[in-house]
Amino acid sequence: MKKRNLSKKLLLLTLAGSIGASGLSSCSSQETNEAETETTTASNEQDSMEIKSEPFGKTKEGEETTLYTLTNENGMQVQITDYGATITSVLTPDKDGKMGNVVLGFDSLAGYMSPEYLKSGPYFGAIVGRYGNRIAKGKFTIDGQEYTLAKNNGENHLHGGIKGFDKVVWEAEPLPEQNALKLTYVSPDGEEGYPGKLTTTVTYTLTDDNEIKIDYEATTDKATPVNLTNHSYFNLAAGQAGDALDHVVTLNADKYTVVDESLIPTGELRDVKGTVMDFTSPHAIGERVNEVEGGGYDHNYVLNGEDGNLKKAATVYEPTSGRVMEVFTTEPGIQFYSGNFLDGTITGSGGNTYKKHYGFALETQHFPDSPNQKDFPSTILEPGETYESTTVYKFSVRDDAQAAQ
Repeated sequence: MKKRNLSKKLLLLTLAGSIGASGLSSCSSQETNEAETETTTASNEQDSMEIKSEPFGKTKEGEETTLYTLTNENGMQVQITDYGATITSVLTPDKDGKMGNVVLGFDSLAGYMSPEYLKSGPYFGAIVGRYGNRIAKGKFTIDGQEYTLAKNNGENHLHGGIKGFDKVVWEAEPLPEQNALKLTYVSPDGEEGYPGKLTTTVTYTLTDDNEIKIDYEATTDKATPVNLTNHSYFNLAAGQAGDALDHVVTLNADKYTVVDESLIPTGELRDVKGTVMDFTSPHAIGERVNEVEGGGYDHNYVLNGEDGNLKKAATVYEPTSGRVMEVFTTEPGIQFYSGNFLDGTITGSGGNTYKKHYGFALETQHFPDSPNQKDFPSTILEPGETYESTTVYKFSVRDDAQAAQ
């Protein structure tokens, strides 16, 4: 698998660097006290960046879960639970400075455990894996050996199976000096039918530029397919609209992967130009959604630009609130999903009922069914290699009625 990396790294705060070790032995009592005061002040500054944590509820197996809150200097806030490494809330300002939650989710673990949610299976905000998206017939072959996975989406395998990465409790490590949360999950050999022990880390960082940066890493001891993504649903109106159909979308993609009736790629990469699939210029989601076969968009777009380089994948503009979301990724594809299967049976944060098209997803990824498609970029991770991927969701506002560019 081609390695994917982001060269930009956040600088770590160094608390003790201002105190020269060579001068400590000759310090007067006053100088020593001043140094101690400086250290205490630096420590207090670090404490002010502390990542809040609180209980989130117990799983059906009795495991405790925790909710973590990241806040930046602008007041933007992201909440993440260690259950499924799930983003539960993103508070960001509109054009008038009013904060609102722009993702679909729940205020406690109970929402993610409810019969309605489990039946609908929308994967709100979760990390999905080992393989995000579909694998045809739940089968693939590596080095002549066939592996069989759960068929949990008709005749196909979807988002890691019956109990994928979205339904396990990850080990969480707050990184306050980076305003980040690192989550780790070790998937044993054979879990959900996948070969190899896979160790995965996902690090969420909230920057002062109102960016949610997601860094993925994984290693394995056997060759295995890996395709990790975050499955957040967005509604930039933050509950002030009944659906997301007025959101204006631009995608940096000239082609998409054509799919059959079960949403498995045929292998054809088709030009979007002149079709309802064309978002190379801005279009509202609802403008042509009823012309899309299957009731809406649920398609992988082939991103322009080189795989492995961080590039702009999408821009979304919501006219009423003025909110803008830009998506950057090192991945070769992005799944645009217009919330076609939301059916109004789920009520989430803020008492909002999630009906059809209430939210949309932009899942950065490799292409669906890549293990069975020899002409698609490979998703097979070999022992000794490191899977690396980065995606950034950046939020801003626009105070005019100009469509997203």
